[in-house]
Amino acid sequence: MLHDVCGLQAQLLSAAALGIRARTTGLRQADITRAINDERSIVRTWLMRGTLHLIAAEDLGLMLGLLGRIVAAGKQSRHTQLGLDSDLKRRGVIAIRRILSRTGPLTRYEIVERLRRHGITLDRKTQAPIHLIQLAALEGILCLGPDREKTREPTYVLIDDWLEHPPSPPNQAALGELARRYFAAYGPAAVDDLVAWSGLPVTQARLAITMALPALAQVKVDGRACFALKERIESTSRRSPGTKTVRLLPAFDSYLLGYQSRDLAVPSRLQRRLQRGGGWLHPAVVIDGRAVGAWSFRKAGGQTQVLIETLEPIEGPLQEGVEAEVADVGRFLGMPLTVRKTRLR
Repeated sequence: MLHDVCGLQAQLLSAAALGIRARTTGLRQADITRAINDERSIVRTWLMRGTLHLIAAEDLGLMLGLLGRIVAAGKQSRHTQLGLDSDLKRRGVIAIRRILSRTGPLTRYEIVERLRRHGITLDRKTQAPIHLIQLAALEGILCLGPDREKTREPTYVLIDDWLEHPPSPPNQAALGELARRYFAAYGPAAVDDLVAWSGLPVTQARLAITMALPALAQVKVDGRACFALKERIESTSRRSPGTKTVRLLPAFDSYLLGYQSRDLAVPSRLQRRLQRGGGWLHPAVVIDGRAVGAWSFRKAGGQTQVLIETLEPIEGPLQEGVEAEVADVGRFLGMPLTVRKTRLR
């Protein structure tokens, strides 16, 4: 599934796990944890837009090879603000590789302490440490490992030690493959959407689309030239018109972050409710790809409740769909959930 959707945004790991639930059948939260920590078929690292993502381990080489340097280059001004000059970054990344090769998984501040012993001092109170660690990740040196059991603090590991098969660098066709898979997951979408999602320069995004054109269909959406995978258009046309799909998407869901604008998926009345500042994108109730409300967990009478807030009343089969989704979230998390509905004002 992660291969099909080009990864899921995962700065909040619990939300990313719920994003996997929304796109699969029968998995439980423990299955996701096992895939990350034991099977290591899922990798958590910084990718698109410089944010943490869950990605299929088999795709790590492709994505890092295409996007790692681009994302790192976009961080230069922030690095300068944090006092991370070119020499410090070079020495720091080399030292981090050596440190992790000897110690195995370490937390951010454990890395900072060992860097100090190597003569590299970073201010723990700033974001300099995490930016240096992120740079090492974007250069394909490390990724996130298992969280510490007691503190739940993430650790960092060398990719070469963590994965049985180290990622291979992308081949010449990789740019076109990235575009093909993006439009398979997010199409119909435009060039600007691919740029916003990936961080590719416009010229490279256009080249990627050109390389992928044999697999793409060109369509118009509100007057915009868009692209979609031909196979997806054909399968969508065969779908029963009476079928409506209800999904409870988590915070920071990639479906709502995969485009330059969310206007087609989120009505204007709902946008402020889902994005209330601070860079936080709240969980959404989505029917047939269009957001109709928000949802959240609440404690009520000693029970965990799912509060469903919608623009319009949801009744009949759609209400049954919402209740089925809530039940499945409870199954996934291994906890009973109750439902409360209300109207957004």
